[in-house]
Amino acid sequence: MGRVVSRRMVERAYREEGDANTRVRILLALRVRFEKIIPAEASRELHRSRAWATKWLKRFDRYGLDGLRTRERSGRPPKASHTVMAAVERMVTRSRSGWTVKEVRGLICKEAGAVYSERHVYRLMHSWGMRPVVPEKRPLKKASRTERLSFKKSEVAPEP
Repeated sequence: MGRVVSRRMVERAYREEGDANTRVRILLALRVRFEKIIPAEASRELHRSRAWATKWLKRFDRYGLDGLRTRERSGRPPKASHTVMAAVERMVTRSRSGWTVKEVRGLICKEAGAVYSERHVYRLMHSWGMRPVVPEKRPLKKASRTERLSFKKSEVAPEP
């Protein structure tokens, strides 16, 4: 059931692996299966739990080196198809006038028939390279120059 893996193959995989998490798992397998260190000791050396070590050693025994790599996760499927979202992205990013989150949300609802929260639409727009349009803050009533100068502290002579 398990794949036969030599020590040389595991050492080479460790040297060539780019993902840090996978490297730690390969090191675990190397220490336990080839250097005959007990899993509890190896997990302590790697600052991981014994349950973590047990899980990855079982995957190594069953699938070999491929079992130590992180698998793809399916996740929740998107409400709108990729092609429709790409079309919406093109429409929004090509337009010279600014788009608000509410406008883009309405466009997605109209084009894809999917209702996204404003927060999610904001995240989408950010991933498309757009920034929120924030109006410049201006005071409603600005004091006149004489009022500002009269408000400043005047130098007072020290008391004797």
